[in-house]
Amino acid sequence: MSALGFAIVGCGMIARFHARALAEIPGTRLAALVSRNPANAEKLLQETGLSPCPIFADIKSMLTRTDVHAVIICTASGAHLESAILAAAAGKHVIVEKPLEITPERCDRIIDACSKNRVLLCTIFPSRFHDANMALKNAVTAGRFGRLTLGETTCKWWRSQAYYDEGGWKGTQTLDGGGALMNQAIHNVDLLLWMMGDATHVSGFTATLAHERIEVEDTAVACLRFRNGALGVIQAATSVYPGLPKTIAIHGNRGSAAIEQEDILRWDFNPPTPEDDFIKAKFAVKLGASGGSADPKAISHQGHARQLADFVRAIETNGRPQVDGAEGRKAVALICSIYESMRTGRVVEMK
Repeated sequence: MSALGFAIVGCGMIARFHARALAEIPGTRLAALVSRNPANAEKLLQETGLSPCPIFADIKSMLTRTDVHAVIICTASGAHLESAILAAAAGKHVIVEKPLEITPERCDRIIDACSKNRVLLCTIFPSRFHDANMALKNAVTAGRFGRLTLGETTCKWWRSQAYYDEGGWKGTQTLDGGGALMNQAIHNVDLLLWMMGDATHVSGFTATLAHERIEVEDTAVACLRFRNGALGVIQAATSVYPGLPKTIAIHGNRGSAAIEQEDILRWDFNPPTPEDDFIKAKFAVKLGASGGSADPKAISHQGHARQLADFVRAIETNGRPQVDGAEGRKAVALICSIYESMRTGRVVEMK
């Protein structure tokens, strides 16, 4: 089989992670770039050291190419819908950088378009593919926590005023869809739902405390009730200087585990197993990993590479990607429910 051709739409910072990831996946190649400013696409190629490829100023021209099999959408969050629908209608598989879109309704339109045109869809949540998080998920699936009782996640990051001022779309309701929750902590929200299962009720507060000239929150807290009866807590911020590593902790009546960034801080189960010591040693605390807590560029593309490789597997086997559109929608729906709770002052029941 010839190499699968991928086109990247939008050539901002996150597109570089996808480009570097593709370079490491056998049987794939970067077939095209789309940017309203071709200079941005040229700069991406220079910075990543990738071979030249065709550059287009609009997605419609690119979609006529027969050597493009899949499209990676890296535009502003609130502009994912239009590109995804066009790509699906052209028969291209669709990969969307998080969030899938900024409302559940817009997510549904993408999901429906891909289903109608029989193309695969995935939402980029690379944290699911990190080793420590996969070990945690395996422990949940194996029932090692007993009855799940409490799930917690924090994303207490820092973003300067310049981050919002220079981005153009960052911090706007129309294109960012939200702030610390929708843009930064959505990875944590996705992990929490992946571990604990669907939420049924949520209440939350949001505020803008450390920034000016933005329409969205830089600080948020929320409390959840999950379908299994367990409770949960989310903390999200871009207002916490100097930025702290993200965390997730899962608790039950037979175990507790906590991860900070990629390090397992706690791994205690009743009964213990011989494998527990191996896991503790493998993920012992390592200093110096910021994970984007203060600098959005300070993350690895390894998770992207693993997720894109999973997507390639799904294409080649006519299978299903691990994080499809339905999975990507869940975090968006929960975050929008937190926003609704803030607006109404009520506990919101998830639909």
